[in-house]
Amino acid sequence: MDMKDFSLEGKVAWVTGASYGIGFAIASAFAAAGAKIVFNDIKQELVDKGIAAYKEEGIEAAGYVCDVTNEEQVQATTQAILDKFGKIDILVNNAGIIKRIPMLEMKASEFRQVIDVDLNAPFIVSKAVIPSMIKNGHGKIINICSMMSELGRETVSAYAAAKGGLKMLTRNIASEYGEYNIQCNGIGPGYIETPQTAPLRVPGNPFNEFILAKTPAHRWGKTSDLQGPAVFLASDASNFVNGHILYVDGGILAYIGKQPQ
Repeated sequence: MDMKDFSLEGKVAWVTGASYGIGFAIASAFAAAGAKIVFNDIKQELVDKGIAAYKEEGIEAAGYVCDVTNEEQVQATTQAILDKFGKIDILVNNAGIIKRIPMLEMKASEFRQVIDVDLNAPFIVSKAVIPSMIKNGHGKIINICSMMSELGRETVSAYAAAKGGLKMLTRNIASEYGEYNIQCNGIGPGYIETPQTAPLRVPGNPFNEFILAKTPAHRWGKTSDLQGPAVFLASDASNFVNGHILYVDGGILAYIGKQPQ
């Protein structure tokens, strides 16, 4: 085994929605492994904040304003990246939203918005990037799925539908383009410590206690827990891994829960 297979030296990685949070952590890990980092966000303000955050970490990242649900913008951004860097070796479809609304109270327009960002956008961006990967003879696509790719829960009907669809889109991209040396896999994060989950993680909060009880690791995940799996799936070490969803959840999906006392 050659440990150089885990290196991303000389690779160009585009991580969508990576101004902060999980996307930022994954892009930072790619940079540490040697990749050049490209990211986008929906507003210039977020792109500027992202560039500043990467700079603080000693990472030179190229940021673009791009709405990943807009096919024309995605095609233009893809071309801009190719013009500047000459290739896109790695794509991480990270941008996503969630709306926690009971199904009977959710408007169809709200459902469509979640599907558009969490499922349609990965299709649009992958479609834009795959032709250059075919031309170059290799490529890695990583879709950020979720435990909701496998499970349902109250108030997340749109999110679960989108992430379930993303799991199958992942498998279908692998099926269609594996012969071109393109590997498409997914990462399914468990409950991760981010600014968005901070209110839920307050000690004594029933939801916090619920998550700790359902997780064999008995803790929330950290964004750093996703870095190793992401680098593996982006590297040559995973060249025969295709159509797989790697759940990084502390064991939740393997665990039925404690027997009541």
